[in-house]
Amino acid sequence: MSLSMADEAPRAQDDDVEELKAANARELHRAVREEGEAELARPAAALIWSGLAAGLAINSSLLAEAALQRDLPDAPWRDLVVSLGYPIGFLIVILGRLQLFTESTVTAMLPLVTRPSWQALGRTARLWALVLSANLIGTCIAAGLMAAGILGDHDLRIAAIEISGRIRELGPGETFLNAIPAGFLIATIAWILPNARAQAFLVIFAITYIVAIAGFSHSVVGSDEAFLLMFAGHAGVGETLFALIAPAVLGNLVGGAGLFAVLAHAQVRSDAEDGEDQG
Repeated sequence: MSLSMADEAPRAQDDDVEELKAANARELHRAVREEGEAELARPAAALIWSGLAAGLAINSSLLAEAALQRDLPDAPWRDLVVSLGYPIGFLIVILGRLQLFTESTVTAMLPLVTRPSWQALGRTARLWALVLSANLIGTCIAAGLMAAGILGDHDLRIAAIEISGRIRELGPGETFLNAIPAGFLIATIAWILPNARAQAFLVIFAITYIVAIAGFSHSVVGSDEAFLLMFAGHAGVGETLFALIAPAVLGNLVGGAGLFAVLAHAQVRSDAEDGEDQG
């Protein structure tokens, strides 16, 4: 009898731990979904201005990388140090609560998969279209200023073009596949932050640094690089839009919305469908 009770005690503790994990997952799901609902309800003008600011601000990543590239010696370790500049734009955008397309893949997707409908699909598509368009306009403006020598000096511009040229090493299909893990990883930031506000800087920095050193394709940062190559005469308009930017956008969407958001929802699907959670 005593042995049976001794066996049941740790089993009950394990059950309590699992219930606590499930409750935490449900609360996290709710927090991210409610943030998505708030984004979906924002006026178009607010989304556009916020997305435009994000597109301009994300250029800080390329500027920081170019400054490091310009000033560091050509050594085997240089790329690892240059990549430390990559998170700068993301820190400005995410901590500044600006609208970034790849971050919204999970926040806008959770309301859709929780309560699927044609109306919900339309709202999600509207958000993505507005934010992505505004992001691209912002990166296009920033890249144009850099190419014209208005933003940064000559050596910085040369370093930025050198860094940007790497995106042409992949074909459209390779860029698409290379963008999937980037979309997945950036989506994790939106998922993690509600439980890690005090560590937000480290979370954003660590995840985006992984994206940089792994060489994954990010559609918004990549568009900044692609537009710079276009303005500098290293890529045509068609190549820029359809071979460099579009495959990265689709890959990020698959990784963020198609994989991470759906998997994150699946783990709490039964709880999310409860009457209380649907209210």
